[in-house]
Amino acid sequence: MTELIRIPVNGLEPYEVLVGRGLLEEIRPCISPATKKVLLIHPLALQTSADLVAEKLRNDGLEVVQAGVSDGEDAKRVEVAAWCWSILGKSDFTRSDSIIGFGGGSATDLAGFVAATWLRGVDFISIPTTLLGMVDAAVGGKTGINTAEGKNLVGSFWAPRAVICDLDTLQSLPKTELLSGFGEVVKYGFIADEEILRLLEEDQNAALDVTSDVFQEIVVRCIGIKARVVAADFKEAKEREILNYGHTLGHAIELVERFQWRHGAAISVGMMFVANLGVALGHTPVELLERQERILKSLGLPTTYRPGRFTQLHEAMARDKKSRAGALRFVVLDGIGKPRIVTAPTQEQLMSAYGEISA
Repeated sequence: MTELIRIPVNGLEPYEVLVGRGLLEEIRPCISPATKKVLLIHPLALQTSADLVAEKLRNDGLEVVQAGVSDGEDAKRVEVAAWCWSILGKSDFTRSDSIIGFGGGSATDLAGFVAATWLRGVDFISIPTTLLGMVDAAVGGKTGINTAEGKNLVGSFWAPRAVICDLDTLQSLPKTELLSGFGEVVKYGFIADEEILRLLEEDQNAALDVTSDVFQEIVVRCIGIKARVVAADFKEAKEREILNYGHTLGHAIELVERFQWRHGAAISVGMMFVANLGVALGHTPVELLERQERILKSLGLPTTYRPGRFTQLHEAMARDKKSRAGALRFVVLDGIGKPRIVTAPTQEQLMSAYGEISA
């Protein structure tokens, strides 16, 4: 059964996130009736699945142009975006036409950015095919590409017309990719919804089974949290910052490791870092830190990082888009569902937290 969640996005026209199974028939109704052409951006690794989507849309009367891009973060480069712009220009795409991002978070980030920048903005439909994309990247209207200096430093806020999360697409997802998505799932549990943590602890087999009702409930809960936060703060002026729990160090790890670490793994270590920082600052209960470590380890996610890399990580964090006026900002927890922002912790406090995760 398809479950619909309507997400109001900060004063813009609301859009829907569809969560369910077998949702191929739901794509055309989400596209504007005025659209004649669609650019389908997808990873080359999903060529067969993308061809099925393209065939369905052609049968629905649309002209479809496909753009197969690299897998993972390698797709989020200005050269790839420029190639997509060239395709749009050569194919005479107008403001009434649409772009679909089909794939993981990198593909939907890229497609959203291309949509936001082509003719100053055209319709964008996001079809995430990874857990990470469904609960995080594809929802919320953040689009972006990477530079040599950092992750997502170039981008735009551009709300999709719709997000379609077909849980059936996850059945062929490698376990490492699925677990990467659970890094973000655990984040949502700690910042906003303890029920997610209970579901993970009570029956992990069901929680990890993409065909189970428990798994669907977890996905819906995560999307619901992001929907509420984004509705209140579309452009990340205040409340939306809580979604960055673990991301300041996590993004730095991704950059230092040249994006060879999966996002969820990097965020897992980042959450352990800020939990230790929160304990050092007198905000986070030790019991919360221990519970977080226990859950992450049970999922096979990393909780430590190698020593001797703090200087590189600190430099990367200083360039992160979440920094303001040269001051590092971190989300820490006063308790489960009680996030707060701390600004400019001392070097000693940062080193202490890093020492805990790199011992």
